[in-house]
Amino acid sequence: MAYAELAGLPAVTGLYTSVTALLAYALLGRSRIMMLGPDSALGPLIAAAILPLLGAHGSPSRAVALAGMLAVIMGLVCILARLARLGAVAELLSMPVRIGYINGLAIVVVVSQLPKLAGFSTDARGAIPELRAFGQGVVDGLVSWRSLIIGLTCIGVITAARHLWSRLPGILIAVVGATIAVVAFDLATKGVAVVGPVPSGFPGPTWPGVGLGDLGRLLGAAVGLTFITLTDSAALARTFGLRQGHEVDTNAEIVALGGANLAAGLFQGFPVSASSTRTAVAESSGAQTQMAGVVAATMIMVVLLFAGGLIRNLPLSALAAVVIVAGLSLFDLVSFRWLLRVRPTEFLLSAAALVGVVVFGVLWGIVIAVGLSLAEFVRRQWRPYDAVLGRVPGTKGYHDIDRHRDAEQIPGLVIYRFDAPIFFANAEYLQRRVRAVVNERQAHGGVVNRVLFAAEPITDIDTTGAEVLGSLLDELRARGIDIAFAELKGPVKDRLRRYGLYERVGDGGFSPTLGVAVDNYLRDTGVDWVDWTDRPASAVEGEATG
Repeated sequence: MAYAELAGLPAVTGLYTSVTALLAYALLGRSRIMMLGPDSALGPLIAAAILPLLGAHGSPSRAVALAGMLAVIMGLVCILARLARLGAVAELLSMPVRIGYINGLAIVVVVSQLPKLAGFSTDARGAIPELRAFGQGVVDGLVSWRSLIIGLTCIGVITAARHLWSRLPGILIAVVGATIAVVAFDLATKGVAVVGPVPSGFPGPTWPGVGLGDLGRLLGAAVGLTFITLTDSAALARTFGLRQGHEVDTNAEIVALGGANLAAGLFQGFPVSASSTRTAVAESSGAQTQMAGVVAATMIMVVLLFAGGLIRNLPLSALAAVVIVAGLSLFDLVSFRWLLRVRPTEFLLSAAALVGVVVFGVLWGIVIAVGLSLAEFVRRQWRPYDAVLGRVPGTKGYHDIDRHRDAEQIPGLVIYRFDAPIFFANAEYLQRRVRAVVNERQAHGGVVNRVLFAAEPITDIDTTGAEVLGSLLDELRARGIDIAFAELKGPVKDRLRRYGLYERVGDGGFSPTLGVAVDNYLRDTGVDWVDWTDRPASAVEGEATG
């Protein structure tokens, strides 16, 4: 109910949504205990999608229709994503950006509930305008102190229950106690806003009555919501699946998520996601199968059919307290600090995602978060780590000479490793780096006969990369230097054949291992060099000691 209010919808729609989502997932889901339903992270996203379409005086029934259509479109997008096998799309948000996005969302959630906690409402939208409107409301004397005391007391009860004994139903105790206080002291007539009459019964399936003009605007929001729910749900399903000792098929979970959203939309509900809090409660309570969700849905139905009057005196400030506690639990300060300590650049990305959500809104926050994830990926591939390799006495293989000062380089041979695919953003950087390495060797009196690429990390070469490699090949050959490749993957060789580069290098320029490539170089050039494995033991020990 609190999350329905957060989404800008009548509180009872949260109950409808919970029932349909739990039953649909019990039929379609593969996770044994994962629970679906309304979620605090989705509430602001739903509100951001439907409130602009409602206008200043939109009716609750139109809000329900818009939210229902949003859920239906999400369900269809999920099914299309499954047909296209796009389960891996949920992995596009990097961990630092995801932390920043969720932390920003936590701030948005908490700020949005402050006026309701204090017993008044505002027309502001967005974290900064809402915070400003809340402050103005306090200055103007709009605070209902009775509502505020109830809300703060509920926050204290819920927080204390979580810290003192996790099995204690703090939310239930808080809302029941708040409802009793409203009835006992007749607070509804003294300025404390309450839920009010709750429709009895359960709605039948109906198609959301939304005009064609609204569908296009809902579609963009639905795609963004789907992306977020897929990311959270896939991660949650994998996490609890591992803890329960079974694997979860991400693509199958997409279908279950789509079915749950379709069901919610057709029964006057709104978009749903996997719920980490509900799932954790189910696990701690001993749930072993989806029957736990079926039982929960049945109990909600009983309340709706026979005991709706119990909810009418529930104060809205108590619901705000529930959402605020949920929002605060989203905030991950520990991970923020950890990122700052171990990788400051990723902390900055996380902070940028947070600012994007708070300043530009939750829907644009999704775009910013995904964009930052992709930009960070490109940045890492744009200037990847590279190294010149040599032989280290007493150690197998070839190693970075900057990290192993005693590494020996083979006369006339530069073994160069580039730790990324070669594509448009880094191809010219590769050319500059190879040129610099060759020039440095020659500047110190060394001869360079061949540049050997330790190519195992090169997983792809695009057309721009092929063009630059061809230019590098011509440039080096003009200086009397050959190019060769070792450990290049078969699919990448196939691309070089299509580009015409394989023939230019020649069959002899490709070796299965670095060892074979070095032997080929020594045979082709007649360079007099003996590997440490073929030297007398006393000589090797002397080199290692020196």
